[in-house]
Amino acid sequence: MRASGNGTVGKPGVRATIVYDSEAAGKGLVPGWGFSCLIETEYQSLLFDTGWDGNALLKNLRILGKDPADIQYIFLSHSHWDHIGGLASLLAAGSHARVIVPASFSARLKREIGKRADVLELNGPVSFAPGCLSTGELGTDIVEQSLILRTGEGLLVLTGCAHPGLETILAAAKKTGNVLGVIGGFHDFSDLGLLRGMRMIMPCHCTSRAGAIRRLYPEAYREGGVGTSIEVA
Repeated sequence: MRASGNGTVGKPGVRATIVYDSEAAGKGLVPGWGFSCLIETEYQSLLFDTGWDGNALLKNLRILGKDPADIQYIFLSHSHWDHIGGLASLLAAGSHARVIVPASFSARLKREIGKRADVLELNGPVSFAPGCLSTGELGTDIVEQSLILRTGEGLLVLTGCAHPGLETILAAAKKTGNVLGVIGGFHDFSDLGLLRGMRMIMPCHCTSRAGAIRRLYPEAYREGGVGTSIEVA
């Protein structure tokens, strides 16, 4: 597993590049409240969430050399504005991606997205593309789905805000295999011992204990921020 701050390293089995986050890790990149991560594999290009500011998202993609037209799937974790706000701008910029949403999205929101894109609704754990699985809808108050990526080294989990609890998300992912790492928002997750043994931990937007995670797991910890890229074989 390798990490880069500029997204320019060679093609891996799975490359995850932060394209929207509260901090920027590269010159000219635009930070903002929210989260988005571009996943590139030998099979497809997938965008996890879209941040809230579509103009900033598109600028970051352009600086990083990523074309919205190449994105085949847009995976939305939950309906909060800071995770879906950039969607309209992305679709208007030429993306013809299939949009994957939790079935609990409002009928009106699904209908509006459906005017511009093919929508796939998920309510349970399912594989929707090669090496890509949804945990299905988790949580009761704020319902959220997370993304599981199969790699040759194990499972890589992406979270939006982890409103259902990172422990709940990891438990769902572990039913599928061994979790090697997790990227995204951890929210108020406090049972940090559950991260022991992971090879890559990248807390991003909406994480309240990033400093404690860095101190506990210095070898596994990775700084996030727009432009940061990690590779998994």
